Amino acid sequence: MGPAWLKDAVFYEIYPQSFQDSNDDGIGDLQGIIQRLDYVSQLGCNALWINPCFDSPFMDAGYDVRDYKQVAPRYGTNDNLIQLFEEAHDRGIHVLLDLVPGHTSDQHPWFKESAKADPNEYSARYIWTDEALWGMEGRPYIAGMTERSGAYMLNFFASQPALNYGWLNPHKHWMSATDSPEARATIEAIKDVMRFWLDAGCDGFRVDMADSLVKNDDEHKSATSAIWREIREMMDCDYPDAALVSEWSNPDQALCQAGFHMDFYLDHQRNGYNTLLRDYETEGGDHSYFRCDADGDIRRFLQDYLPKYERSREHGYISFITCNHDTPRPARTLSATELKLAYAFILTMPGVPFIYYGDEIGMRYLDLRTKEGGYQRTGSRSPMQWSRDENMGFSNAAPEQLYLPVDPSQDAPCVEEQLADEGSVLSEVRRLVALRHAYEDLQADAPFVVIDEDETTAPFVYGRGELLLAVNPSSAEKRYEGELLRGRRLVYQIGQPSVEEGCLTMPGQSFAVLASV
Repeated sequence: MGPAWLKDAVFYEIYPQSFQDSNDDGIGDLQGIIQRLDYVSQLGCNALWINPCFDSPFMDAGYDVRDYKQVAPRYGTNDNLIQLFEEAHDRGIHVLLDLVPGHTSDQHPWFKESAKADPNEYSARYIWTDEALWGMEGRPYIAGMTERSGAYMLNFFASQPALNYGWLNPHKHWMSATDSPEARATIEAIKDVMRFWLDAGCDGFRVDMADSLVKNDDEHKSATSAIWREIREMMDCDYPDAALVSEWSNPDQALCQAGFHMDFYLDHQRNGYNTLLRDYETEGGDHSYFRCDADGDIRRFLQDYLPKYERSREHGYISFITCNHDTPRPARTLSATELKLAYAFILTMPGVPFIYYGDEIGMRYLDLRTKEGGYQRTGSRSPMQWSRDENMGFSNAAPEQLYLPVDPSQDAPCVEEQLADEGSVLSEVRRLVALRHAYEDLQADAPFVVIDEDETTAPFVYGRGELLLAVNPSSAEKRYEGELLRGRRLVYQIGQPSVEEGCLTMPGQSFAVLASV
């Protein structure tokens, strides 16, 4: 299952350019993160995922890496990042960096060498045809922009040429096999990057587009999985306490086949996670489960989640997220009470949970113009709201200098006010994280069972180890009766649930955790 520390890990995702500006240039930086580590610790989070902080032209907010071994100057220096590792470790916080293995920036030195007409050691580091007038087998490509006679494949945006890990079944003479010297060289280059940062104090990596390595891979991603198993073997041997989490959202492949320790449960339309918080992209209105009286049905979530959980639970952890940098913030549609119930569910489920910066105070999704390739995602990347001070405490720069504008609303939530309010979303999240740390039965590997999913009159009731949990996101009172309630007491609650004589009464919009007396 991987490093022991993952069992009790609660991650906090930080978008570095938007978290805290320490030098008043309007952009968040590493020293700003260091200044706020005590906040992260007091929240109860004992692990960080930091979005890309490497040198980049920022055509895709840092997911277009120009130098894997150099911190982007706008964030600081390599020494600042090493200091962050050390300061975090002093507080018992592990730190994952964001690894982008499938592509680089078109400004990376590897690509500049690869684009030259004369052959060199980097000529096959990327995927090229050998004729500028040929296409790329139906895949996105660019041609006519370099002195080299060839077209090169894109992995995503136009500025992101695909690194060459080979093709599962090469059928053109310009296609490399997965065991070719050039594909092997790419794998070793990424291993070298990982070793560089692991040796510097990093605790592992979140892997961007983890399933995108081998081209024309089969439906099971068997060739890409083989690469990650090889990397996992390297880590198990040399860095056994380091962790990997994949942007894959397919635990059968990422956990069972590829050897990742964790796999994100991402917001894909109509999957189980989507039905919980964001089921509003289809016709017929919002049917999100945690939207009060939206006719959500927990069985839609369970039909998707349970088979994945059962098949992968012995191999790794499914990671629930409150949100991430690619996803609309849940406060876009959920009220403060609805957020509390949703977070209570996420933080009491199996696996390793991730809290996106600002979600713990209910930061809103903003209607913002695209920035650095963000497009509709930009609205979830606005600056952290710390206080009512200038720029919500994010920066002392002039407002027009900010990386993105802060929420202009008079009632924009902020940390300072919510810390002073025991009824705030932030206070609830702090209590929930503390609860998870306090009970081993709420941690990553404790068993999960469905006890009652018929919500006609009863709440959704589930078990984690010896604990019994129930949630009722609707406005109607619901009850659950059963022998499992005998000898139990409430140890945590949202709303006013009560238990007596074998009956659990759950008022509208309530949550309960019950332990044996």
